[in-house]
Amino acid sequence: MNEKIRIESAETFDQLAERYRGEILLHCYRMLGSLHDAEDATQETLLRAWRGLERFEGRASPRAWLYRIATNACLTALARAKTRRVLPETQGPPVAFAPLGERDEEIAWLEPYPDAALDNIRDLAPGPEARYETREAIQLAFIAAIQELPSRQRATLLFRDVLGWSAQETADVLESSVASVNSALQRARTTLRRLFPDGEIETPPVPDDRQRVLLGRYVRAWESSDIDAFVALLKEDAVWTMPPWRQWFVGGPTIRAFLGWAWRPERGRRQRLVATAANGLPAFGYYRSERGGSEWHAFAIQVLALHDDTVAAVTNFVDSRLFAAFGLPILLPRTEDR
Repeated sequence: MNEKIRIESAETFDQLAERYRGEILLHCYRMLGSLHDAEDATQETLLRAWRGLERFEGRASPRAWLYRIATNACLTALARAKTRRVLPETQGPPVAFAPLGERDEEIAWLEPYPDAALDNIRDLAPGPEARYETREAIQLAFIAAIQELPSRQRATLLFRDVLGWSAQETADVLESSVASVNSALQRARTTLRRLFPDGEIETPPVPDDRQRVLLGRYVRAWESSDIDAFVALLKEDAVWTMPPWRQWFVGGPTIRAFLGWAWRPERGRRQRLVATAANGLPAFGYYRSERGGSEWHAFAIQVLALHDDTVAAVTNFVDSRLFAAFGLPILLPRTEDR
C-alpha cells in the first residue's frame, strides 16, 4: 500500500472512485451482510471522501483512506441497526413440513452477492498475511459467520485475515493501537474456530462437466415442476431455506412435501430459471408466471451448493429487489412455448 498521492482535481477523484468502488462495495458487504446496505454505505463513503477531499494530504494511501471512511460508515450503520444479518439455519432447528405462514420481515436476513460484481475489482489477490482466499471469504457460510462477531472484531478480522493487511496498517485504518488490533483479532479467530470446528471453510470447486450436467437437470426438473426428478438430485441431507421465512427443511422427504404444496397443479403456476452466480456458487434468477399470465415475474435468487453430483443446499432469497444487482429484469415476456 505504497500509493501515497495527492488528489488534486475532481477528475483524479473520479478515477480513484472508479478504481476502488468494487472492492469498497465488497468490503461493505462483508461488514454488513446486505447488498443493499453495502451499496448505500459505498455511496456514503464516496460522498464523505469527496466532501473531505481538501483534508486528504496524501500521508496515507488513497486506498487506506477510502477503507477507513467505508469502515466508519459501516460501523455507524451497524450501531444504528442494532441487529445482525442472519440465515434461517441460525434461527432454530429444521422443521417438519407445514405450509408457509407469514414472512418474518422483522428479522434482518443475509443477502447474496453477485459474482459479476467481483469483475469490477482490479486486484482480488489478498495481502501476504491473509488466512482466507477470496472464494472462501465470499462464501455465504463465511459471511453469515462473521456477522456473529462484534463490529470492530469483524472489521479487524477482515483487514487482517481477508485483506491480509499488517497489524500496523489495520491499526492506522481503525484509529486504534496494534495491541488492540491483535486482541480483537484473537477474539474473532476464537469465535470462528467455534463456528468452524473443522478448522476451515469448505470452498467448492468451480463446477466441472458432471456438475454442469447436474445443473441442466436441475433446470429441467424445476421448469417442468417435476418433483420426483428434483428430489432425485438432492443429497440425502440437503438443506432448503427461503428467507424471509424462518422455516427451513432438511432431507428429500421433507423438501418433497414442501414442493408438493408449493407446486400443486391447481395453482396453474409455471416457472423459469435464468442462470447467474452468487457468493462463488451457481445461482438462478427464479421467475414465476401465474395461470393465464403473459409475463414471468421475478420471485427469488436461488443459490445452490453442490456436493459431487448432488445438490447439497438451495437458499432461496425471496426478494425481487435483488434482481437488478444481478443484471436481471423484474419481468420477462412469456412466449408460446415458455
